[in-house]
Amino acid sequence: MSFRIAPSLLSADFARLGEEVRNVIDAGADWIHFDVMDNHYVPNLTFGPMVCEALRKHAVTKDGARVPIDVHLMVQPVDALALAFAKAGADLISFHPDASAHVDRTLQLIRGAGCQAGLVFNPAQPLDVLEWTIDQLDLVLIMSVNPGFGGQSFIPGALKKTEQVRRLIEKSGRDIRLEVDGGIKVDNIRSVADAGADTFVAGSAIFGQPDYRAVIGAMRERLK
Repeated sequence: MSFRIAPSLLSADFARLGEEVRNVIDAGADWIHFDVMDNHYVPNLTFGPMVCEALRKHAVTKDGARVPIDVHLMVQPVDALALAFAKAGADLISFHPDASAHVDRTLQLIRGAGCQAGLVFNPAQPLDVLEWTIDQLDLVLIMSVNPGFGGQSFIPGALKKTEQVRRLIEKSGRDIRLEVDGGIKVDNIRSVADAGADTFVAGSAIFGQPDYRAVIGAMRERLK
């Protein structure tokens, strides 16, 4: 299993986002996680498509390789913003099924716009919709905190949900990323991987430290 570490810009220094993106990529980040909050679906307000578009040119390695921008939409309604982020340079776009009037249609819109599509499940949210949509998914994101704020503590029940989703993915036979977001740190990333996750969103655990490379390196050591 190949692992991906996706630092969340929610915990970055907003006054110098381009530099933060470059620094965390230089430190070994695989993806850039881009949390979009609307002060409606969640009680916070963050970035819009113009910020994503401005950061697209910074999300590359030193040799010019494109680093995926992983957009997590915590917005309602979803469709118009999903298309705007696709146009702004997002590579993956995931959304909460309870925020969409028609989940199947939203998935079709995202994939039709040339992006990979994902669904996000909150800690107390059932997984029933996966039965009808898994053949359209490139990503499933499990929230291990309640969405809306960075710096929260990991909710242990997310491990059981991650295990359930891993079984569903294996049963589907499809290549679907299983991402976990919230409270991921060096000391718990191994247990999240053991539950079946292959992609890990970490915000304050990386951006809150003086040496990004040291933290990402320590996470990779735990994942070996």
